[in-house]
Amino acid sequence: RNLLDRDTFSKSDPICVLYTQAIGNKEWREFGRTEVIDNTLNPDFVRKFIMDYFFEERENLRFDFYDVDSKSPNLSKHDFLGQMFCTLGEIVGSQGSRLEKPIVGIPGKKCGTVIVTAEELGCCRDSVLMQFCANKLDKKDFFGKSDPFLVFHRSNEDGSFTICHKTEVVKNTLNPVWQAFKISVRALCNGDYDRTIKVEVYDWDRDGSHDFIGEFTTSYRELSRGQSQFNVYEVINPKKKGKKKKYINSGTVTLLSFLIETEVSFLDYIKGGTQINFTVAIDFTASNGNPSQPTSLHYMNPYQLNAYGMALKAVGEIIQDYDSDKMFPALGFGARLPPDGRVSHEFALNGNPQNPYCHGIDGVMEAYYRSLKSVQLYGPTNFAPVINHVARYASSVKDGSQYFVLLIITDGVISDMAQTKESIVNASKLPMSIIIVGVGPAEFDAMEELDGDVVRISSRGKFAERDIVQFVPFRDYIDRSGNHVLSMARLAKDVLAEIPEQFLSYMRVRGIKPSPAPPPYTPPIHVLQTQI
Repeated sequence: RNLLDRDTFSKSDPICVLYTQAIGNKEWREFGRTEVIDNTLNPDFVRKFIMDYFFEERENLRFDFYDVDSKSPNLSKHDFLGQMFCTLGEIVGSQGSRLEKPIVGIPGKKCGTVIVTAEELGCCRDSVLMQFCANKLDKKDFFGKSDPFLVFHRSNEDGSFTICHKTEVVKNTLNPVWQAFKISVRALCNGDYDRTIKVEVYDWDRDGSHDFIGEFTTSYRELSRGQSQFNVYEVINPKKKGKKKKYINSGTVTLLSFLIETEVSFLDYIKGGTQINFTVAIDFTASNGNPSQPTSLHYMNPYQLNAYGMALKAVGEIIQDYDSDKMFPALGFGARLPPDGRVSHEFALNGNPQNPYCHGIDGVMEAYYRSLKSVQLYGPTNFAPVINHVARYASSVKDGSQYFVLLIITDGVISDMAQTKESIVNASKLPMSIIIVGVGPAEFDAMEELDGDVVRISSRGKFAERDIVQFVPFRDYIDRSGNHVLSMARLAKDVLAEIPEQFLSYMRVRGIKPSPAPPPYTPPIHVLQTQI
């Protein structure tokens, strides 16, 4: 909207060029160009860019605008109209996945605004629930009837077949009814509704040498007609057909039901307005070392971030795209507070217990550095108070409009293991996830136990309803070449990768559906005001 006018006799002829950056690399690469729209300062570009989206990665984007003056593909031959920088997460995390930002880049000029919308491609998300039965199948067993099961194959581009589903075996019958089963459309036919699906019928044998009864072919499009005369299939055994003149078939298979279910995705909730609230808790125990010494994990190096700062920035900069007010509570634990030296396990880093919110990740960093100067590192290392702090907020909004992520950064050995397990088991019923980043050289065995990937965490005989804790040691991510951008990107990727699934597991268990996305944007009609 309102692009600069660079043409003397007519309006500009704009094009938009999109650039992306590789992870840990500052170099911009051209990703694609829109079409050119002639003679307008308010173009609506039609060509879409299809990109891979990962919640756990920060994908930097740059949109450059040019006024096209000739047929040359070389951009330096055209007039630059300005540019806009953002991340893919920023677009997706904006209300209705629609971001409006000013165009910048030409000093002293208003360059207009750009509106970017994103939508998730949906064809890959459907799954189907199908049920089949069969009639009068060939008898294959000497003593009883057959024990039939079905095997489904999807066809590949090269004409080969890949197995994608096996039903259970129904014992001793020639008229089996199999249980309904669910399969993703991608697995069944790669999203191509007319691709051949081959179904084979076998008689199960204990020794694994299952007897072939026959086969038939169909397609997603045929199956989607549901139960009807079109979905009764003759089971044919080509060998028998070749040998016997009177051969009709080896029985029939009938589709009893066909139900399409669209799997809702993480982005459906984000688009519908669900906010992700990010809270950070930092370990101020004495085992970190004196902050004024270079050996300390809290050392305030004027030239580069310490491990706490890196972990906080790596995770925070990605999550902040999904939080519209960008206000983050920041807590500390394990320190003695001024003026009286009392030990606290949930103090506000900004010094304001009534309002522990900091503005943006930079605000959190600032409050962290300020706290280091004013509190005394002490102990012990208690996690339960900060987990319960976030749980109190999470338990007040269970309608799916908010989800809470707590990042705990710690140097190690935990003192209140029993209480922490109890807190996590209780929190697993709430809309929250916990990320623990271990910094420094300590043994982190206890943290692995909290992670619950191997053995689900339990407290006093009660098991956690879902796995909500993700632990990683920061030292596994330190880049040998000293490229901190790369180590931060890798760390964020690993700790955030499980969040969308944990988020969805909460919504599913609670039966919460995404809110409908707000209606698409329609530009306001400008009323022209004339100066008299």
